[in-house]
Amino acid sequence: MSSPRTAVPDPRTFLAVVVTVLAWASAFVAIRAVGDDLSPGALALGRLLIGTLVLGLLLSRRGWVRPAPAAWRLLAVCGVGWFGIYNVALNAAEQHLDAGTTAMLVNIGPILIALFAGLWLGEGFPRPLVLGIAVAFGGVLLIGLATRGAGADLLGVLLCLVAALTYAIGVVAQKPLLGRLPGLQVTFTACAIGTVCCLPWAGALAGELQRAPGSSIAGMVYLGVVPTALAFSTWAYALSRMDAGRLGVTTYLVPPLVILFGWLLLDEAPPALALVGGAVCLLGVAVSRTRGRRRVEPAAEAPVG
Repeated sequence: MSSPRTAVPDPRTFLAVVVTVLAWASAFVAIRAVGDDLSPGALALGRLLIGTLVLGLLLSRRGWVRPAPAAWRLLAVCGVGWFGIYNVALNAAEQHLDAGTTAMLVNIGPILIALFAGLWLGEGFPRPLVLGIAVAFGGVLLIGLATRGAGADLLGVLLCLVAALTYAIGVVAQKPLLGRLPGLQVTFTACAIGTVCCLPWAGALAGELQRAPGSSIAGMVYLGVVPTALAFSTWAYALSRMDAGRLGVTTYLVPPLVILFGWLLLDEAPPALALVGGAVCLLGVAVSRTRGRRRVEPAAEAPVG
């Protein structure tokens, strides 16, 4: 049984939060770094395969709860959307955009989660949500203008929106599962389903691994072990010990950290107008989460790298 959630996290919980935020932020930079050597589909398959293996080892120490048929349908939606399509779209987006801009765009995911919760979970459409959607949409337009002015096409922006959309669908599908199945089992199963979805890129992965430098292979392994297996586990640990709303606020640190890591490690930064647009997107997310509506409590309302 999970320990009671507390307002002030203990040192282990605080460490779990720090590990999660840093790992998810680093994923955007790692994807960008290996993108020249590993194509989007191949990278997604490699990352998810490694993540599934690590999560499987962690799950082997615990019992397996048999999912009901309805749970399998939700697991399929979560696995195909959040782990399969999301990862391919995210990897492809970073072929066109810098890591910081990508993280800012994907961070509109919580608004989409609230929107889908209103449609499918009876959460409704309160005024802060509608206003937040409008504000965040304005931020997306600013980022689109910035990337176009910087010589990049808008395909990357559209791919980020696809990633945010499928991530949100996956999280909303995951929400009902968490009261029936252990969080680690849900994550492992969804990751395994995502791996199966990416199997069409197995041939591409095999060929690219033969040509890729060791640094890119190491980056793929890092993505599977740390942002996928470790970070989802530390997030679940923290979520079981503190309020979901307070924990969710910490994930707003991800885009600024991505921009910092991208500047330090890749010597890149978003265009100035994209930074403004990203700030507007974050403002829209903050507005949508103000009081006056019931908050969705998924396993992760955050830009997952």
